[in-house]
Amino acid sequence: MTEPAAIELLRIGENFRRWHELLALILSSFAYMDGTIDPPSSAHRLTLASLAQKARDEIAFAVIEKGRLIGCVFLKPEPGSLYIGKLAIAPASQGKGIGRRLLAVAEEIARESGLPALRLETRIELAGNHATFARWGFARTAENSHPGFDRITSIEMQKRLD
Repeated sequence: MTEPAAIELLRIGENFRRWHELLALILSSFAYMDGTIDPPSSAHRLTLASLAQKARDEIAFAVIEKGRLIGCVFLKPEPGSLYIGKLAIAPASQGKGIGRRLLAVAEEIARESGLPALRLETRIELAGNHATFARWGFARTAENSHPGFDRITSIEMQKRLD
């Protein structure tokens, strides 16, 4: 793994105007799931307006490298944990430590908020994601089914913070 070269971490706020690029980033980084997970990713239901609303309702960060948006994460405080959602890294930028950097920011925000854990959900079919998050200190804590499904469709994972 190589360290990312000169990346900028940007909190997405009122002045953010790169919604088309952010939506394209999320869709491209989640595209590998198409045809693998059922039901399809909620990323497909995002619109420019809903993405902007999500950024207002949650804590969002973007990663910029050489002017290009290459990563993002959305964070939502909840009782007992900080929920990690829409962690997305551009396919060409994966494996360079950007996801870990975004999770380090999430840990910092959780600690500042007095929350003892990070929580995320990942689809049952995505064993590679389960393994990656386990290497990053997350442990499986629950199994869930999407509405209308009689089988497990996702798992929850948590990382306890010291």
